[in-house]
Amino acid sequence: MAGAGAGGAAQKKAAKPQAKKSAHKKELTGRQKAAIFLVIMGSEVSSEVFKHLREDEIEAITFEIARLDTIEPEDRDLVLSEFKDLMMAQDFITSGGIDYARELLEKALGSQKAADIINRLTSSLQIRPFDFIRRTDPAHLLNFIQQEHPQAIALILAYLEPQKASIILGSLPNETRSDIAKRIATMDRTSPEVLREVERVLEKKLSTLSSEDYTSAGGIENIVEILNLVDRSTEKMIIESLEEEDPELAEEIKKRMFVFEDIVLLDDRSIQRVVREVETNELAKALRGVDPEVQEKIFKNMSKRAAQVLKEEMEYLGPVRVKDVEEVQQKIVAIIRRLEDEGEIVVARSGEEDLLL
Repeated sequence: MAGAGAGGAAQKKAAKPQAKKSAHKKELTGRQKAAIFLVIMGSEVSSEVFKHLREDEIEAITFEIARLDTIEPEDRDLVLSEFKDLMMAQDFITSGGIDYARELLEKALGSQKAADIINRLTSSLQIRPFDFIRRTDPAHLLNFIQQEHPQAIALILAYLEPQKASIILGSLPNETRSDIAKRIATMDRTSPEVLREVERVLEKKLSTLSSEDYTSAGGIENIVEILNLVDRSTEKMIIESLEEEDPELAEEIKKRMFVFEDIVLLDDRSIQRVVREVETNELAKALRGVDPEVQEKIFKNMSKRAAQVLKEEMEYLGPVRVKDVEEVQQKIVAIIRRLEDEGEIVVARSGEEDLLL
């Protein structure tokens, strides 16, 4: 009996690794892979990734992370290898298109695996027009497009990241800036035929368009985002030109814009939240030359000691270039916009009713 018992125990003990191995063969879901990847990357990287996900995606992945006990080495290697392959494929697509990516992946990974990766990417990936110029330096791109028709320039800027578009818009001749800004603001949808023609004129060609459907770009929100990033003098010139040419459009754009002086529109709690995000020396620089009303609004929302330190910093600051003041002001505006996006403060814009829920 003892021998039988020992033998049975041995059999059970020997069966455990087999059961574990069998369970491990179960294919991981996409959410499980995402959870494993984020755990491997650590909390700092994970928090940055979460900023780009929808709320339901965050909830689903958080649930999977909570369910994780330990990460098997095989799962870790699988997820990291898959991520590496996907990023490599994405980089190839960005550099030269899907056909180029497929060719390189086939050489590196074999035909079947290359096809699997490409299919997975293209099933969820929409390749936007003008992807081939997104890595181009704005100064080089400016030289390349400034002789084009204003409508073509507007179309290109509408598809660029606002940061690059703002640099190019600010570098264009004064007489064309407001015209192009208006064209972006009033742009709705552009047919694939027009997009391909503009790309052809630029002597470039996308490897593929993911869809023959109409593509949306431009509009009020697009030009507002661009104007919020250009320098203040360019922004002012464009708005003034639009006010003369199309007052209604100019007013609509201004309603959605936020400049540093508009900080007086924030409630006290919101101003206190913004001030906590800004270094005293930067705040002192930003307040140089602004209306006393703006300065007093800031001082009022600080402790007496902190306000006194800020005033002393402003006194001892010395001469400051206008460009440096504007850069700090724009940095603070970016903080305000971020806090608004995160729901931590409320920005009351012109024409909006003050509603409390």
